Amino acid sequence: MLQNILLITGWGGGTKLLASLKQALEAKGHIVELINIFNALDEHILQEQVEKAKDFDVIIGWSLGGQLATLLVDQISKQFQQQKTLITLASNPSFVQNEEWHTAMDQLTFQNFTQSFEHDAIATLRKFGFMVCQGTATHKQEFVTLQGLIQPQNLDIIKQGLNCLEQLNTVSILKNYIGHQYHLFAKQDFLVSYKVVENLQNFNAKFLAVELVSGSHGFPIFQFESITDKICQYLQKINQTS
Repeated sequence: MLQNILLITGWGGGTKLLASLKQALEAKGHIVELINIFNALDEHILQEQVEKAKDFDVIIGWSLGGQLATLLVDQISKQFQQQKTLITLASNPSFVQNEEWHTAMDQLTFQNFTQSFEHDAIATLRKFGFMVCQGTATHKQEFVTLQGLIQPQNLDIIKQGLNCLEQLNTVSILKNYIGHQYHLFAKQDFLVSYKVVENLQNFNAKFLAVELVSGSHGFPIFQFESITDKICQYLQKINQTS
């Protein structure tokens, strides 16, 4: 069964990073719209995105985009009593550590990163791009590929995205979501520990599935064909059981 899919990119790089994943999903027959990150801390902007997202069957997000996708399915469930299929890629429910969630970046490291961004945004974005690729034997080639895909970004959107990364905590949503949810993580991910998998597997959500693949934080960029296959297999599976 072909699906209408909303695909949300991650922080700092623009939509072109997931263009190959979008095209691969479309090649399987799905209808896919790819959007950039947005400021989910602004209630009006969030509501605009909820109104848009309610017309899709599946909402997929990479990294920060996964947290945004989680917020959208939660709001759609609450406002419209519709359970959309949620798929996240390399997305930590809370990117920064808090009392509830320890498997994340510590607050001091994140504060240092934010200060670095304020001092030199371009250099910091380049450093972040390297971290997206870090962890695999092919990280140097992947970094070159990544640099060719990154688009110039509105600095205000990037700053808002940093605030989202610091403040968003979607743990309780994932624990309580009654729709289908599928979360993919990478073993060599430098930014999101694979140990998040164990945390999610302890949740009691009825339709929660978690999988660990090989690769860096950028696996949806560099392994878009195999990730497309996994997404399509999952969608086919839940369609057969629905």
